[in-house]
Amino acid sequence: MTVLKKSKITRNAWINISVFISMSLVLSFAGCGNKRTKVEEVIEAKTPVTVTTISRKSISETLELPAILIYLRKNIVRSATTGTVENISIGLGDFVTKGQLLFTIKTLEASAIQGSLKGDTNLYFKGLINVNSPENGVIISISHQKSDFVQGGDELAVLSDRSSMVFNLETPFEQKQYIEQSRSCLLRLPDSTVIKGVISGRMPEMNAQSQTISYLVKPLTSNNLPQNLMATAIVNKQTRENVQVLPRAALLGNETQTEFWIMKVFNDSTAVKVPVKKGIENYDEVEISDPQFLPEDRILMTGNYGLPDTAAITILQ
Repeated sequence: MTVLKKSKITRNAWINISVFISMSLVLSFAGCGNKRTKVEEVIEAKTPVTVTTISRKSISETLELPAILIYLRKNIVRSATTGTVENISIGLGDFVTKGQLLFTIKTLEASAIQGSLKGDTNLYFKGLINVNSPENGVIISISHQKSDFVQGGDELAVLSDRSSMVFNLETPFEQKQYIEQSRSCLLRLPDSTVIKGVISGRMPEMNAQSQTISYLVKPLTSNNLPQNLMATAIVNKQTRENVQVLPRAALLGNETQTEFWIMKVFNDSTAVKVPVKKGIENYDEVEISDPQFLPEDRILMTGNYGLPDTAAITILQ
């Protein structure tokens, strides 16, 4: 009886083991199928990109330097009488024209007479003096507020002479040759507006600390610009004619900027890495000196950053 019982137990154990092995194999195959699906999904993923083509044209290498707006001539607006400031018609940064009303001052005599005639409606004496702008310009400081007491000759405001508006261009001594040979530049304002400028003069002294020379750049604009406005002066260093040119966004490089490459479209769905040699460049474009590309070659301009060689891509229209 004992032997038969052991045989029965052994048979049941084998059945359980067989079932367990079968389930494990099924799960293993199912897992492999899931992994295969995930791998296939990764392979099919494509990076959306936009493309550009090479251009053959002239390109200029530029030098970018900081410039700050100043007014060389200023007019001081003074009080013509002793009294109190009754009204202020301007604010800081306002552009005013010659003859425009700036301040209204109540004379000391008018205040005294009105105080003595208080309650008497038969006599009324205004005693108001208008202070007008002597020239066109921009208000760069206001020295008094409403109801302030002022004496004759006191400074009320400072008015910049708009015709003396220039940008002070600080240039390192070793780069002054580019400024003096160009005599003109572009001025890029903080809002990305670009205006032309003419280099009109040079200050006689250098900055002792920074060892820079100050050049004066006259902006060719009719806009009213505030004093101390920071801009970037773009000065031409050299120009090359009929060379390969790409947008700067199409050029990629390593961290040390010693190696450069572009991503070129191959078979409409793959981007391959092509090492290139860079020539001169400016704010928008860069020269590609080697290798030579065909006009129909398509080169990635966006979506190219971080792409590996032979990356799968999809071109956006």
